Amino acid sequence: MSPGPQLSERPPKEDLPSARRPSRFTPKRVIITTLSLVIVIGGGGFVAYRAVQNANEPKQTPMSLTDLGKLASGDLYAPDPEADLLKAEAEQAYRADQLKKERSGAAGKGLDWVVPKKAPGGDGFPAQNFPPGSNPSPGSNKATAKAMLASFGFGADQWGCLESLWQKESGWNERAMNRYSGAYGIPQSLPGSKMASAGADWQTNAATQIKWGLGYIKGRYGSPCAAWGHSQSVGWY
Repeated sequence: MSPGPQLSERPPKEDLPSARRPSRFTPKRVIITTLSLVIVIGGGGFVAYRAVQNANEPKQTPMSLTDLGKLASGDLYAPDPEADLLKAEAEQAYRADQLKKERSGAAGKGLDWVVPKKAPGGDGFPAQNFPPGSNPSPGSNKATAKAMLASFGFGADQWGCLESLWQKESGWNERAMNRYSGAYGIPQSLPGSKMASAGADWQTNAATQIKWGLGYIKGRYGSPCAAWGHSQSVGWY
């Protein structure tokens, strides 16, 4: 019986001529590698930019019944790991900017917040124009907060910590927005729409922002001095 057809032996990959070897650097791999380097090198700036954009652009999807329930119950005072991460990244970006200014000899210390042209939207709230002819009044806002302390169970001894905390966060300006994270208002809520649990006028009403901020401090830290201590330690609260 004649032998069957013999299978020719294929040379191993390493013996293939270079022209026949599959390239390790395909266009797809080059694109993925390039994007990875961009994200790693400029990640902090990208996250901060994205956060500010998200704060300025209202979400178009309606809020679910679960989300509305959270707003009504005040669950948004609870720790938010994603928001905490953005706060930490914003603080790092701010410190990096300050270091650059110091090295370049730039005079003065810049603020980490700005006043946007419109109050930011989010979670079903559209961006809103500020009331014409009205201007923030840090002094009046401080008086409002001081009068609210007792209703949240805080003694007069907590006032100094609260005054320092929100002076650092926003200058007691209800229109302040963090230039790095997009946090908004006197207590710098992130996102600002969390303050809707205290009132639908959270975008422009200082009293509503203060009410939410005091509730957040009580629920998250226990007292203004504890919140101020945390802020002094890591740069945010």
